[in-house]
Amino acid sequence: MLQELSHMDRITQLQDEIQQLLTIMSSSIAYLTAKANFVQVSEEVPITKSRNAEKVDPPDVFEENKKELVNDLLVKAKQVEYLINSLPEPESEEAQAMRLQDLEHEMSAANEDYLRAVNRAKDLHRRISEVLRNMLDESDGLDNPG
Repeated sequence: MLQELSHMDRITQLQDEIQQLLTIMSSSIAYLTAKANFVQVSEEVPITKSRNAEKVDPPDVFEENKKELVNDLLVKAKQVEYLINSLPEPESEEAQAMRLQDLEHEMSAANEDYLRAVNRAKDLHRRISEVLRNMLDESDGLDNPG
């Protein structure tokens, strides 16, 4: 049970790391699309739009920021990969079936114990009710001596 919790903790941690990776990717795309200037990549395709110079980072700053974004993405991707590799190997179908069968037997046994306890409680309730009824009947006989 404790080992299963540890696996669930790793899965939760993996989920958090993937969410952070997606956030970094989203932020990177937002930065690149907002701070890049339009550049002509082909002689055949002219630049038809330009951005205000105040909204565009200078080329050297833009290149440094791109390198930092790539580094952040790589670090986070390696963390995700490490967590994926630390997850346990999946159980074989036979092992899963046996484990489920064992759990079913445990559940059946627990259910039988529960039913026995309920029946015992009902029996005790019936006996106590009977004793109380007898006591009340006897006290009625003492109050009305006939």
